[in-house]
Amino acid sequence: MAHSEPSRYKGDVSAELWLIRHGETDWSASGRHTGRTDVPLNEAGEQQAKGLGKRLAGRPFAAVFASPLSRARDTCRLAGYGDAAQIEPDLREWDYGECEGLTTAELRKRDPGWSVWSRRLPGGETADEVGRRADRVIARAVAAGGDVALFAHAHVLRVLTARWLELPADGGRLFALRTASISVLSYEREARVIDRWNLSP
Repeated sequence: MAHSEPSRYKGDVSAELWLIRHGETDWSASGRHTGRTDVPLNEAGEQQAKGLGKRLAGRPFAAVFASPLSRARDTCRLAGYGDAAQIEPDLREWDYGECEGLTTAELRKRDPGWSVWSRRLPGGETADEVGRRADRVIARAVAAGGDVALFAHAHVLRVLTARWLELPADGGRLFALRTASISVLSYEREARVIDRWNLSP
């Protein structure tokens, strides 16, 4: 797989990116690949989103960006940041193409060893294409002048983390991310690091 070059950004090296994955949906609970299908939060996901609000406790951010898909927007709203949110199309989840709605187990019946990280998705995006979207989000976030909250989805946030660390986009395979979790990317001096990861509300 071809990899785009690591992206370097100038910005406030004290700023943090808070990555907030949306709450549970029926599809996420069953392991179905949920890309562009606008599946809503289920009841458990709504409660998780409210729990995120309690954990964040109104913490101020220089900017709040949310995926346009309702599961991310509603998580943002229920966590108390709906009024501050700016919709960021580049935070949409990976486009899985013909793999949309299928589980890894179902896909491996057709193609043993299948992984979203290592196979081209018919009709969908490559990891590097998602990585280029993540690069644009990072550039916008570091230009915000302070800490930024990103309400989005598992795979796009994992790719974004890889790109933050100047890894190839498919390095996102190394970072597991639960629903309704909070992770924080920051700096140690000038080096980009993961400060906190996969915290539950």
